[in-house]
Parts: sequence; C-alpha cells; structure tokens
Amino acid sequence: MSIITTFDPTGEEILRAADNLHPIENFPKTMLVAFSAKFRDLFLKTYPAEEIGFLRAGGQTFPIYRFTYKGVEMGFFGTLLGGAASAALLEELIALGAEKFLYFGSCGALESDIAQGKLLVPTAAYRDEGVSYHYAPPSDFLEIPTAPRLLEIFAELHVPHQPTKTWTTDSFYRETKTNVQKRREAGCGVVEMECASVMAVGQFRGVEVYQFLYAADCLDGEAWDKRILGNMPQGLRDRILLVALEAASRL
Repeated sequence: MSIITTFDPTGEEILRAADNLHPIENFPKTMLVAFSAKFRDLFLKTYPAEEIGFLRAGGQTFPIYRFTYKGVEMGFFGTLLGGAASAALLEELIALGAEKFLYFGSCGALESDIAQGKLLVPTAAYRDEGVSYHYAPPSDFLEIPTAPRLLEIFAELHVPHQPTKTWTTDSFYRETKTNVQKRREAGCGVVEMECASVMAVGQFRGVEVYQFLYAADCLDGEAWDKRILGNMPQGLRDRILLVALEAASRL
C-alpha cells in the first residue's frame, strides 16, 4: 500500500493524545514553539515564566511554560526536531487546550541569494515526509492558510522577511543535488523537516498553526555551506526571539 493511500479521515483513532495526558488548569490558548534549545534557554533567561506542566517523549521531559508578554498570556514550549516527533507533541498541546501555535526554527537555503539569518514565511510545503499523509489528502504541496496573516504581522512589525515555498523532508542526509534542483524548479526556496507535518496536523484538528523560518545553512553550490548553522550570533538570536514574541502576541 502506497503512502498516498494512507489518509483515513473518518476512521476511529485507537489512541488519542488525551489518553496520555493529565489536564492543566488555565492552559494557554496561544503557544510559542521553538525547535532550538538555545532559544528556549534564551527565553527562560530573559523573560519570567512559570512551568505549568510537561510532555514526555523518548524518556525525556519537555516543560511547558506560561508567561505574559505585553499583557498577552501565552505558553512557551521547546519541541523536538523532525515531523513525526513535533507532530505528536503538537497533538498533545492541542489536547491540553491550545488553539494557536507559532513555530519558529532554522532552514537551509536552496538559493544562495537568501542571506544567512533571513526570516522567511512558508506559504506552501512540499510534502517529502510521512506525517502529512495521515492528516490530509495526497498532494505535492500543502498550502498554508495562516501564511497571509503572519505576513501581515511581519509587515506591521516592519520586519524584513520573504515569503517562500518550503521543502519538508524526513532525511537531511539524503538531500541530493538532483532533488535540490527539482525542489527549486517547483518553487521551493528553503528546506526544513517539520512544516508540512505540523501544518497538516493543525488543519486536520481545526487549530491555527503559523510558522516562520530563519536561514541557517545553504545547499546552493558545489559544496554544503554551514554558514550560521549551530553558531548564530547572539544579536541575531535576540532579534529572532523578539520577533517571535511580538508576532505570537498578535495572533
């Protein structure tokens, strides 16, 4: 059976996220979700936040924080990399009561003129992963209906940014030059590992999922260019976190 025949929108789910959880009183409706532990640590160092619970995955615990930013109560969560893990944790945050999510994380540039640190808003995700096929009918791209509002918010904040299609893949060690060229020809400017997955979960569950990316490494050239991947300047990290907080408070 091919993965494109997997979507079963009416079948009864044997295990639901709520089956594994204990309710958390007054759970935040809006969640800011980071893929990088460095952003989580910066957030906790910079802003007062209350730990209100945690999720478990792979024998580890992942705290959930509640905080107020400019009068808006929100939650903060540091999630895992990859579509399958991040989608499962999103299911659990939804089951706890969150309704709006802003994800932010790194991506690889497929075009060398996308500068390191550039902020990008994905408008559609090429589905080169598995999770989305369990949550949405098969298609090459998953459109992102929340993108226009996030683009509006970035414009309101006067934040330099760029809309783009993204390539969501499960396997960054199999990003071949041939496939990079194919994805560029399909209109993708960047590559990452979660967008199609979390967007599909959000659309299936009827919640709002937003995402922006920051360009880290570059795959456009004779050799891979690490750029700022894993070594982001502190000033840029501070600015990206501030953008994330400002945007989340406006959702």
